[in-house]
Amino acid sequence: MTSKSAVILDRWSTVTTGGTQVLKSDLVNILVAKKGVTQKQAEATVEMIFGAMKDALVAGENIEIRGLGAFHVKHYGAYQGRNPKTGEPIAVRAKRGLLFRAGKELKDRVNRPGPDGKVPPLNPGQ
Repeated sequence: MTSKSAVILDRWSTVTTGGTQVLKSDLVNILVAKKGVTQKQAEATVEMIFGAMKDALVAGENIEIRGLGAFHVKHYGAYQGRNPKTGEPIAVRAKRGLLFRAGKELKDRVNRPGPDGKVPPLNPGQ
C-alpha cells in the first residue's frame, strides 16, 4: 500500500488525466518528501508564500509567477443595475475581482500530447 504523499509525488511527476485536486496539505507533504524539510518548516513555508500572495492581492498588486501564470486584480466601477424581478434600478458599488491567466509554458504543458500522440481527455472515461 502506498501513502497519499507517494501517490501525489508520482502524480506530479507524470501527466495527469484531471479530475483530482491538490490541497495545501498536499503541497506541504511534497515539500517534506522532495526537499527533506520538517513538517513544521514546510507548513511555515507554504503559509508564508500564500500569505504574501494574499497580502499583495489585497493591496491591489498583481502577481506574476514565471512558468505558471499571473494573478491580476481587476477594478470594476460602480454602475446602475436593475432588479431582474421588479425592474427597479439598483446602485451597484465599485468592487475588485481576481483573475488568473495561465502562462504559455503551463498551457503548453497541460496540452502536451501523451505517448500516443493525443492530448489526454479531461475525464478518464471520455
